[in-house]
Formats: sequence, C-alpha cells, structure tokens
Amino acid sequence: MSNAYYLIIDITAFILFAFLHSFLASFKVKSILTKRIGNAMAFYRLAYNIIFLGLFWYLYENLPPPDVELFDLKYPWDIIILIPQFLSLGGIIWTFRYFSLSEFAGFSQIKRWKEGNFIAGWEEDMQDERNSKDVYDEKLTLKIEGPYKVVRHPLYLFTIIFLILRPTMDLFYLVFLIFLIAYFYIGSFYEERKLVCAFGDQYRKYQESVPRLFPHRSF
Repeated sequence: MSNAYYLIIDITAFILFAFLHSFLASFKVKSILTKRIGNAMAFYRLAYNIIFLGLFWYLYENLPPPDVELFDLKYPWDIIILIPQFLSLGGIIWTFRYFSLSEFAGFSQIKRWKEGNFIAGWEEDMQDERNSKDVYDEKLTLKIEGPYKVVRHPLYLFTIIFLILRPTMDLFYLVFLIFLIAYFYIGSFYEERKLVCAFGDQYRKYQESVPRLFPHRSF
C-alpha cells in the first residue's frame, strides 16, 4: 500500500480517537451515566484514563506508519536539541506542582467514595476541574500561580515543546504531532467553557490577561 493510503488511515484513526475521547468526557454523557449508575461514577475518571491511555498507545504502536523520514540530526545537533527538551520536561514537572495528579488520575474520587463524601453530578465534576487544574481555591476563587501566570494551559504548552524537540522526525510522527497540537488547542475551548460556568467573570478576566496556549506579549 502507498504512503498516502497509510496517511489517510492514520488521520482517520486519530480523528475518531479525539471524537470519542471528547464525547465521553462531556457533561451530557456524564449526566446520563450518573442517572444510571449514581455514585459509581467515582470510578469513571480512573477507568476513562486507563482505557484511553491504553487505546492511544495501541494506536501509536499499531497504525501503519508512512515510510518517510523528514530529518535525522547529526552530532552535535542531536545532543544540543536535547537541552531545550530537558528544560521543557522541567516545565512539565513545574506545572505538576500546581496540579493534583491524584484528582486528575481519578484516585481522589474513589477515596471520597470510600469515605462517603462523593456526590455524583455537576458539582462533583466541577470539583474534578478545580483540583485537576489547581488554579483555584475551595471557594471557587481563581488562584493564579506558577506557570498559570504565563499561559492558561501550561501542561499542554510544555508537552508540545517536549514532543517537538527531538533529533529525528518521520512523517507519521509529524502527523501525530500536528494532531496532538490541534487537539490540545481545540480541546482547551471546551475545557474553558466548563471553567467559565464554574467561575464566571473571574475566569473571563483571566482569559483576557493571560494567553491560552502560547505565551506572547502585547505592545
């Protein structure tokens, strides 16, 4: 089969993955499931993460890669490019300081369920959003700290930089990278709709003063 045919398969698979990932994370789907399974929704985020991480890895490893190499940096550039990549990894770790991994992964929800404190519904989903972003305090007041003063989605930014800065690049990886950047960017709009619902004018002012994904200065 030709590289063009492989490329069509890869792009289609990535689009279907993105649609399914966003659809199952939507309020509408969660609302329907909550009516059916109630507080068992405490296990939803963990199951969701495990399933989609596994599916993402399966697709990346098994989709047919177009056999086209774009570049392969030679010494010393293959070493030099690792320096900013290492710095971007530091940025990811920095962001995690303002980020509840336990909440994001789904363990905190299960803990609240075991303690009898989990209440399935819109309010609980907003609790997930607060703790996974961790730019707000318990009174739903914006609390802008660390990398969130630079961009509104620093984890996306540093992940993109980390993935771009590599010594080799082929067509399959480039398609994957473009898809991921587009997914982060488009997904941030849907994510911020929830945040505006939760924080109202506080978050709107934050949107006006801090760029979404890529830092810039206005002159």
